[in-house]
Amino acid sequence: MGSLTLKNVYKSFGPVDVLKGIDLEISDGELVVFVGPSGCGKSTLLRIIAGLEDASGGSVVINGKEVSGTPPAKRGIAMVFQTYALYPHLNVRDNMGLGLKQAHTPKAEIAERVRNASTMLSLDDLLERRPAELSGGQRQRVAIGRAIVREPELFLFDEPLSNLDAALRVQTRLEIAGLHKKLGATMIYVTHDQVEAMTLADRIVVLNGGVIQQVGTPMELYRDPENIFVAGFIGSPRMNFIAGKDAGKPDVATLGIRPEHMTLDAGSGDLAGTVTHVEHLGADTNVYLDCGEAGLLIARMFGEVHHDPGARLHARFDPERTYQFDAEGNRTRS
Repeated sequence: MGSLTLKNVYKSFGPVDVLKGIDLEISDGELVVFVGPSGCGKSTLLRIIAGLEDASGGSVVINGKEVSGTPPAKRGIAMVFQTYALYPHLNVRDNMGLGLKQAHTPKAEIAERVRNASTMLSLDDLLERRPAELSGGQRQRVAIGRAIVREPELFLFDEPLSNLDAALRVQTRLEIAGLHKKLGATMIYVTHDQVEAMTLADRIVVLNGGVIQQVGTPMELYRDPENIFVAGFIGSPRMNFIAGKDAGKPDVATLGIRPEHMTLDAGSGDLAGTVTHVEHLGADTNVYLDCGEAGLLIARMFGEVHHDPGARLHARFDPERTYQFDAEGNRTRS
């Protein structure tokens, strides 16, 4: 469907370097998610791929063709925005077909493409409605349908679910995953939500400060993070970090342990602490343990677990699931 190569892509706004040399290969049919905190450069990178921003340096290659000087309409891409960007005076059918109409596509072909996309997205009963008559989830499906009818080389999604409530986010996320399988299309998806990234992606690109921190499958990033940033960003609740000296490891700058890889014991363990708060989530329970100089740790327990605030407990770490980091925050392996 469409491959993408980024070579040493830079972007500066005045004295501020937003992207600092991005190199990336995306293969035909992949669903790749750009993830990172606000301001990390992920949306700027997507806009450069789309041609909505000019890179300050480097090159963008789509299907083997350098497109850095090519206008957006000629790049073979379709973009889905978080704001939907639908025309309020047009019905669903005309919103979906407008881009094809502007490209002077024959009417019969427009009708067929819109019909195919609306069936795929369960929009057949909504084709005569205007955006004001649709829910947020329905509007987003129309925006996705408008992208599908263009039959692009690349689908670009810029935080498309951020305006939806929690239930609709889950539903629409599943629809996008199903759509990727049906179309076999190449998709690049931007989000700050690591749960979206973990559940959607073939591969995740973790960005911070305009630099790629790590690229890998969701479970590669979870199991084998390269540095403290990736370790802390992937996983919920986030990984616990303890100064090596406080964890009894003076040769290690920082020790990391995920909340789900800890157990709590009234007898003995690796660190002693006092329960400060307990979150009952139904299937899981998060227990917060104040361990003095070692800081506040979170233990994630399966099922309903009851500990009274003020109780004295010991945290025990799974020795096969601890992570060591040096003073620069890079992973070390003993």
